[in-house]
Amino acid sequence: MKNYFAKRMDNVNPSAIDELLALGADPSIISFGGGYPDASLFPKQMLNQVFNEIINDPTGSTMQYAPSDGLPTLREKIATLMNEDGTPCSIDDILVLQGSQQGIDLAARMLINPGDTLITEDPTFLGALLAFNPNQPNYAAIPMDENGMKMDVLEETLKSNPKSKLIYTIPDFQNPTGVTMSIERRKELINLANFYDVIILEDTPYRHIRFEGQNLPTLRSLDTENRVIHLGSFSKILVPGLRIGWALAEKSLLKKMSLLKVAADTQTSTLNMAATNLFLERFDLFSHIEKLRHAYLIKKELMLKEITKHFPKNIKITNPSGGLFTWVTFDTTFDTTQFMKEIALSEAKVAYVPGGSFFPVKEQRHHARINFSSQPENLIKKGIEALGQSIRNYEKRNTN
Repeated sequence: MKNYFAKRMDNVNPSAIDELLALGADPSIISFGGGYPDASLFPKQMLNQVFNEIINDPTGSTMQYAPSDGLPTLREKIATLMNEDGTPCSIDDILVLQGSQQGIDLAARMLINPGDTLITEDPTFLGALLAFNPNQPNYAAIPMDENGMKMDVLEETLKSNPKSKLIYTIPDFQNPTGVTMSIERRKELINLANFYDVIILEDTPYRHIRFEGQNLPTLRSLDTENRVIHLGSFSKILVPGLRIGWALAEKSLLKKMSLLKVAADTQTSTLNMAATNLFLERFDLFSHIEKLRHAYLIKKELMLKEITKHFPKNIKITNPSGGLFTWVTFDTTFDTTQFMKEIALSEAKVAYVPGGSFFPVKEQRHHARINFSSQPENLIKKGIEALGQSIRNYEKRNTN
């Protein structure tokens, strides 16, 4: 039988971590793998009220088709949310999405031809790479430090890659590292994008989950030439199951993304858009977010304390000011994929995300992303202690 697949499917492969995370779905496993919010904090009673009301709407409008760019009432509320966050916009600048993940996919399909240079942080969000790969980009990966993407390396990369089209970044509590880009680097990124005529895709699903320090301005708010596509999401601050996100961009860019969205899914779920809109109308979203911030700060501090206590002393961990993850760096000889598959799941009964798949150009297999938001405090302590013991036993066996 001949090969019917398009050439782009050569770059569409199962994620390297799919098998490992499937094993981690075992209920006997303590999983620090997914980017899950704490399900015990979901506002279930409020959502129950909201869904009950919209489902019983006698007009049936909440279960009908809706405009492809989203319910106007919800777009207006998102615009208000962005303005309150210091990012000026109007309802006409907002496109409602099936989560911000859809925005990554639409932006890449809109902008990237095969062979175009697509610049990311190194490491970067695995889900973004899965969306980018079918477009057959040439990746350029920019190393990071505690202040985010290194701008001197970015400038050299832009100089040497005239076909650069897009810079993808998660400036707030980056996935997977938890690092936040400094204000100085945000401004420099805008200047470089302007000078080299490149679009910036700003992904901000964790932005409102800041539990320490002051908010930094969005890249979109610093944008002087309308070249930033800003993506936001309710997945981490409300519930991920609604799959409601948004794009904010210059109108010609937004129009093209909207046309691609119509081709992909016609529209985001009317029911879920209406539920989100009514939730924002009836309840205080920021009061709910404050509960998340308080809970996640406690969990982060506990996890870092337990890692410091139980892991080998030569490891490094990031201390994020928000978000859901810490990034653990082991000795370069330590393969976190092999260790999880052979030891962590079977011996410690713990899952995490091995770091290798987050690197778009050259894998670095001695890192791991560990989520601190999803598990209760007692399982954070139990899981990290068990994982640390297994790591020490493994290293001891390998040195004897």
